[in-house]
Parts: sequence; structure tokens; C-alpha cells
Amino acid sequence: MDTQAIRAQMRTLVVGHVPSNVRSFKFNIFDGEPKVSTLGFHIDPKPFEGRVIATTDEAIVVKTGRAEFAVLDRSLVTEVPDEGAKVQVEPYVRRRFDGQRADTPEEHTEFTADGKPYTVQRFVLGSAPAKLPIPVPRCPELQALIQQMEAMPAPDGFRRITHLLVDAGARDFTWIDPLPKDIIATPPTIAFTVVTAKFQGRVAVQYKRGLDLYAVELHRDRELVERVDEVFFDALGETLERLIDDGSWRRIRVHCLSGRKSVRH
Repeated sequence: MDTQAIRAQMRTLVVGHVPSNVRSFKFNIFDGEPKVSTLGFHIDPKPFEGRVIATTDEAIVVKTGRAEFAVLDRSLVTEVPDEGAKVQVEPYVRRRFDGQRADTPEEHTEFTADGKPYTVQRFVLGSAPAKLPIPVPRCPELQALIQQMEAMPAPDGFRRITHLLVDAGARDFTWIDPLPKDIIATPPTIAFTVVTAKFQGRVAVQYKRGLDLYAVELHRDRELVERVDEVFFDALGETLERLIDDGSWRRIRVHCLSGRKSVRH
């Protein structure tokens, strides 16, 4: 979508949908690019509802408030609604492995001086972690792999590697947590199942102690389909994206609440 062209067209597109006593209007563009707050942090937008007031070959304009609008990239929406339809819109948000939004405050229990428990919610501004569902291992190399997957960025720069795995439907995690004497014979490994348009099957990330590098294996029906050797830690996200990420996470979910049936993409 040509965002500059859309910005130039907006006044014409929303004319007649802004109250006469309002001199300005606001709009957000949803084109698959991450949103950034005024403080410079990546943010995950909330779902919203509105009414479609205009469509073009590239964009769908939704009125979300008295003088507020959302512009959706038509190539990314899951359904193309008719003008006048009331819709619910869910832009992409990073999620955790339990399905919750990754920016959901973390809860933990603390205790008062007399032993009474209470719940504390903790939220770090700009943080949206997706922690692997793996207990703290004894093997330092496996600990490092977990930390890198949770902290290293995916190639898009918005997600972390673990967000990439969530979007690929990663589940059924297993791991190899060897003793130091067994690290060559049984390399530290994290394995999981994914289902995407690129690959459906089992993925294994192994640490190779001798080279101090990683290897990524793809298995289907217990047979090795592909193996990528000599993967540096900072290329792990790029390698996993190439092997399993089909890009469908960028889609904008649109659900018609009223109006004629929309065209499904």
C-alpha cells in the first residue's frame, strides 16, 4: 500500500463523515509495519470496531470515533467488507505460548510479614516477552540458547525469535539437557512441532560444542527433511524465518458484524 498516496487522499475519503464543527481528524494506518509509541517503544495495537466508510484498490477506511479513522491495507485483511458494514478489526499482536498478548502484565505471588499471600502485577514499559515453556536447565549452553531465542530479534525487528515460534504454532516442546561430559554425544537441543504454509513437522535447534555454533533440523514423519549447519547465534532468527515463517502473522483479521457478506481472502 502506498501510504503517502493514502495520506494525500484521506481528506477526500473522509469528507462527509467528520462533523461540521470539527476542524481536524485523526487516523492510524495498519499496513503490517509495527507501531511505535511516542517514547520509541514497539507497541501492540488493541482490537477495535468501526464502520467502513470508504474503500480503494489498496485501502479500507474504517471510522472508529467521532473524528477518528483507521486505514487497513487491503492486501492484508482476511475479509474485504462492503462500504457501510460494521466491522471488528484485530491487527497483529505479539503473543505468548499460552495465547495471551505478550504485553500482558506478569503476575506473581508475594507474602506479607505475617505470611499472607498477595498478587503483584509487573509490567515493564516496552516489554513483550514470550518465554519458552521450558524449565531452567542445568546445562549452561542450553540456558544460553533459551536466553538467545527469547531475546534475539526476528528479521522483522518487531518480534523476538520466540514470537516467531508462537506465530508458527510451535508446540510439543522437548529438550535435551546434558551433563558436561555428555555434551558432544547428546548436544543441547530444543525441539518443537510447527504448522505453517512453509513447513509442517518437527524442528530441532542443536548446539554444536566443537564449533560453538548451532544446527537446525527439519523432520517430517521422523525423517530428516533438511539440515542447516554452522548457524551463528545472530543468524538463528533469519534461519528459522527462512525455514518455517510463512508471513501469515501479518494478516489483519476483519470480521463483519453487520452488512452484506464480505469477500474472504
